[in-house]
Amino acid sequence: MSSSANTARKRIKPTLDTKFHIDYDWWSREEQELRAYLLSHLATEQRELLAKHRDINEVDWVDPVTAEVHKVDALQRALQEASQKPDFITVRTSLVDAVFRIFLANNNTPLTPIELGERIGRPPMTILRTLSGANVYKGLRPAVDQPKEEE
Repeated sequence: MSSSANTARKRIKPTLDTKFHIDYDWWSREEQELRAYLLSHLATEQRELLAKHRDINEVDWVDPVTAEVHKVDALQRALQEASQKPDFITVRTSLVDAVFRIFLANNNTPLTPIELGERIGRPPMTILRTLSGANVYKGLRPAVDQPKEEE
């Protein structure tokens, strides 16, 4: 972990009211492969379809309310479709993957461990301990606009 990440981590003491999100910059800093991890959240047939059409980066999406057609990232659209299926998060989904999938489904809107617990059916304290421990899992970190404590 970089020294600036260590410093920021030391200043935040997360609580059950702390909002978390996916820190996409973490993936770059840690030289992790985000796209491969995102693909792992898709069903086999969705992964195969994306692999078959690697040259297509954007797809047309029709807004169901306005009927406007927008160009959207193909992988992001596939993830949004996957997030609407009942088996996207199950009791067998690991806690970290379940939390990550919640943020994929809600456009990375920050949520507290209490809110996450309600959505995935896991104890908020378990979520808090996992997300606020020494290790950063899959870029799941406190949202940057949280109040910071003095060192």
